[in-house]
Amino acid sequence: MSPAADAATRTARRSTRFVAWVRAWRAGLVPFDELADEIAGDEEHLVADAPGTWTDVPLGQGLPLFAKLHPDDIRLVLPVPGDPRGLPGPGPLTGAALLAGEAIITPGFGVVPEVRRHTSGSGVEFETLLWRVLPAPEHRPVFQMGAAEAEAQLTAALGEATTRLTKLDVAQWKPELAGALQALRRPESTATLPPGFDPRARRLFARASVLDQVLALAETNAPGGAVNGYEAQQRDEALRPLTAACRQALVAACNSPLRP
Repeated sequence: MSPAADAATRTARRSTRFVAWVRAWRAGLVPFDELADEIAGDEEHLVADAPGTWTDVPLGQGLPLFAKLHPDDIRLVLPVPGDPRGLPGPGPLTGAALLAGEAIITPGFGVVPEVRRHTSGSGVEFETLLWRVLPAPEHRPVFQMGAAEAEAQLTAALGEATTRLTKLDVAQWKPELAGALQALRRPESTATLPPGFDPRARRLFARASVLDQVLALAETNAPGGAVNGYEAQQRDEALRPLTAACRQALVAACNSPLRP
């Protein structure tokens, strides 16, 4: 399996599927009964601190929290320290979203994913995913980049990063990263979003999702096979603009206007 294909099989940012499917439901394009399974897949998802509940509840019991919202009021944010775009001011929601690196934001509340790791009595390790609901009174989303602009920015950033990494001879000391980035210059599958998203958003989401996993893999392995610390620093500097463009592409795709 190629590095890019292998990266695509890893756990993606859960908030991207969450926001895409909930928005499609609120637009009347998918039935409510499909939501929990589409969002969770084969994972166990719970919701914490939802209004009217006293304990963690299954995902399907927490999703009605979005029942009165317009699709355009449900937004994906992928913040990092220094770039908190889309978040309200300082507070528990902003802090939790920055720590997780992702969240779903609405005019009245936000939902942040939290991975919980457990060990059974027999020593088997497993995970559950907790969606924590946090207040965001009267928060309105800021202007965001459209899918067309985000796609152009991602393409330019990918080309520049590949050129810089070639000059650094990254193929010699980290061939899996170089090969994955080259593979990602080709179009990817578009069958990744629910009904209602146009072809550009689908193409952008598919491409950015795989790239996001490649970049996460590169970060996990840092400094990887770098010959020295200087080369590792140069690699990180080459990837930083691409990482930012990738995050923006995911946000633009998932928040793009829905069509019947």
